[in-house]
Amino acid sequence: MYFGKSKAHANSERVPPNQHVTKTFPVLHAGSVPEYRELKSWNLQVYGLVEKPLLLSFEDLMEFPQATISNDIHCVTGWSRLDNQWTGVRARDIAHAAGVSGETGFVVLHAEEGWTANLPLEDFLKETSLLAHSHDGKPLTPEHGYPIRAVFPHLYFWKSAKWLRGIQFTKQNHPGFWEKNGYHMNGNPWKEERFSWD
Repeated sequence: MYFGKSKAHANSERVPPNQHVTKTFPVLHAGSVPEYRELKSWNLQVYGLVEKPLLLSFEDLMEFPQATISNDIHCVTGWSRLDNQWTGVRARDIAHAAGVSGETGFVVLHAEEGWTANLPLEDFLKETSLLAHSHDGKPLTPEHGYPIRAVFPHLYFWKSAKWLRGIQFTKQNHPGFWEKNGYHMNGNPWKEERFSWD
């Protein structure tokens, strides 16, 4: 017998305002889907206000401690997907390896085709922030960001850049692709920070 909260009520506490839960995994992105037939053509540049700029291959990234984290994700278009399992490298481990400067306040994520997303350093360094290579026990598909995507589950999912190629640490906040096109600079789903006027 179940004496706790009902499943519907428990889920309502996990789903931000004006979101609906889906069990599918919608695919949304701007531009084409890059495909890496050989991972030798992929690397991740870590630069900006750091003591030790990094250029990491996929093999280099796999040498970092690996973490598996379960969380819920929330898209600005209105869907939420509960109980996702991601495996990858904690974002803070990358920051530590690069030696982020004390002047750093923000991070700009650079992805394929010039796509960018911005977030405060404190969001990047959260325990739940991950550079993921697997979802629900399987390698990411090209549509979902293979070989590496960022995962920041406490923010709307557009901040979790797919096809990640660069992490830039900056002093000031620079709007990313969607932020330049009217999306909110922060993207907190619990505050419904969807657009610049919210």
